[in-house]
Amino acid sequence: MTKNNNKAVVVFSGGQDSTTCLFWAKQHFSEIEAVTFNYGQRHSAELECAARITKDLSIKHHVQDMSLLNQLAPNALTRSDIDIASEEGKLPTTFVDGRNLLFLSFAAILAKQIGAKHIITGVCETDFSGYPDCRDVFIKSLNVTLNLSMDYQFVIETPLMWLNKAQAWKLADELGAFEYIRNNTLTCYNGILADGCGECPACILRKRGLEEYLLSK
Repeated sequence: MTKNNNKAVVVFSGGQDSTTCLFWAKQHFSEIEAVTFNYGQRHSAELECAARITKDLSIKHHVQDMSLLNQLAPNALTRSDIDIASEEGKLPTTFVDGRNLLFLSFAAILAKQIGAKHIITGVCETDFSGYPDCRDVFIKSLNVTLNLSMDYQFVIETPLMWLNKAQAWKLADELGAFEYIRNNTLTCYNGILADGCGECPACILRKRGLEEYLLSK
C-alpha cells in the first residue's frame, strides 16, 4: 500500500474503535500522532491504556486537559453517582454533551500547529448507541466549519462510520491487529481491560460483534 504523505492526527481513547483507527492510520499515512482528552472520565485507566498503546506502537502521544467538559456536562462517564442507563426515546446517560464537537475542534487546532491535514476518529453511525455526535451528517458539517474557522483544509476521516462491530473486528483482523486490539484495549464503561465486565452496554456491543465475526470466519 502506498501511504499518503500527509500527516494525520488520531483522536485516541485506547478503546477498540480508536485503536482500530490507529492501526488503520499507520497503514495509510506516513506520519501520525495521537491525541487523548482528559475530561475527568470515570476511570483513569482509559488514559493509562491510551498511553500504553501509543508507547507500544511508537506513536507520539498528546494528552489535552478538557476538565471543563466535566463541569459542564455531568453524565455517567464523569460521575460515579449517575447510573449507566438507557431509556426508550432518550439519550443514554453515557452521552456527553459536546464531547465530539470539542474533541475534534481541539484535535484540529493541534493538527494545524503540527502541519497535519487529516483528523481520524472512530465514530460510527451503525452501532452508535444513539449518540447524535457520531452521525455522518455531524462530522461532515463540522469538517466544513473547521475548514472555514481556520482557513485550513482539514479532512476528518471516519474509517468505521458505516461498519457494525462485527465488521470493525474484521477490519482489525485485516490490519493484523485483531489479537492486540482484543487483549489491550479498554472499551468497558466500568474500566476493565480487554473483554471488560461483560455487562455494561459497551461490553455487550463489543462481545456481540466479536462473536458474530468469529462465527463468520
